[in-house]
Amino acid sequence: MSNVSYVSAGRRKNAVARIRVSDGSGKIIINNRTVDEYFGGLERLKKVALKPFDVWSGVKNYDFYVNVNGGGVSGQAGAISHSLARTILELNKSSKATLKKEDLLTRDSRMVERKKPGRPKARKRFQFSKR
Repeated sequence: MSNVSYVSAGRRKNAVARIRVSDGSGKIIINNRTVDEYFGGLERLKKVALKPFDVWSGVKNYDFYVNVNGGGVSGQAGAISHSLARTILELNKSSKATLKKEDLLTRDSRMVERKKPGRPKARKRFQFSKR
């Protein structure tokens, strides 16, 4: 691998994605697998993860090595998207307006609500019995 240009992190739910960027030919490797191998037949998640590349055309000059863990596949796709947007911002400062307009730089802070005591789930309640 050639010299590392930038390292960034992105988060979504309990997933954390870290990206290393190096000069290259446009390869995107996620956990030592290609994008197609990693997301399998889940085209929607692949589209979510790679959305930042729709607003930036400089992909072909760099290789992206993604390390993602925690959460599920959906959260990981969101974390990859957030991390890619932050990386693109560092590589190309002029793309900030477009990334912001597409809402790619904002961290989605929604998390799973915790289970409360005396209830079966976070909000669900046990059946009420009058008598």
